[in-house]
Amino acid sequence: MKPISLFVVGAVLAASVSAKIVTKPVAYEHQGVKLEGYLAYDDTKASAVNRAPGVLVIPEWWGLNDYPKGRAEQLAKLGYVAFAADMYGTGVVTTDPKKAGELAGQFYGKPLMADRARAGLDQLLATGFVDASRVAAIGYCFGGATSQALAWSGAPLAGIVSFHGSLIPPSAAAAAANHAKVLICHGGVDPFIKKDDIDSFKKALDDGKLDYQFVSYAGAVHAFTNPKADDMARSAGLQGIGYNATADRRSWQHMRDFFAEIFSVKK
Repeated sequence: MKPISLFVVGAVLAASVSAKIVTKPVAYEHQGVKLEGYLAYDDTKASAVNRAPGVLVIPEWWGLNDYPKGRAEQLAKLGYVAFAADMYGTGVVTTDPKKAGELAGQFYGKPLMADRARAGLDQLLATGFVDASRVAAIGYCFGGATSQALAWSGAPLAGIVSFHGSLIPPSAAAAAANHAKVLICHGGVDPFIKKDDIDSFKKALDDGKLDYQFVSYAGAVHAFTNPKADDMARSAGLQGIGYNATADRRSWQHMRDFFAEIFSVKK
């Protein structure tokens, strides 16, 4: 066996030192609305030559604030090309639940929800760093529901992950159009999602013969993945939302396992 040369060792060390997470804003537009998403990737794992799996990140109803951007960076550290989409417009974020409800309310039950998310997906694919056969969408609260709507529209997704999202049962036609495997990460005591909602959602997925997992985390309420949920609840006077570190950790690991399966890559 030949000894490893100092040159090879040095090259490996240099590569590891030079590895970095690249982040940058990306301006785009949809139906006349100027948007600005947030791209994150590891420049040693994703390039035009070495294309990596891509993940679209769809924010909570507060808009594209630091939380979804941070999740995009976490995904980049795992080797994915992540793009946090802008659903509302450049710089449109809020901490006021009434305003957030107005912003999110314009999407529910309308094609705009999937269409605006698809504009973000198109930006992710347009980077040239993504293997188009290995793309997923994840979303939080409003973003979780949006990830479902995007999948039901027939978008080219291998999978979606909804974290404490509203549930949108697919119609028969939507289920037939869907290409994605589905992971639903649900707070076991989320007061905003009723048992009847869960039952009708599961029935629609069963009737449509979708490949899905529905994971319920005991003791977790709405927004359980967001470490700032408790502070936001206090400042906004909200009930029924709060951070749950155990559910956050477990759901993130469930997502990683799910990605390992749908992307056929090592965890």
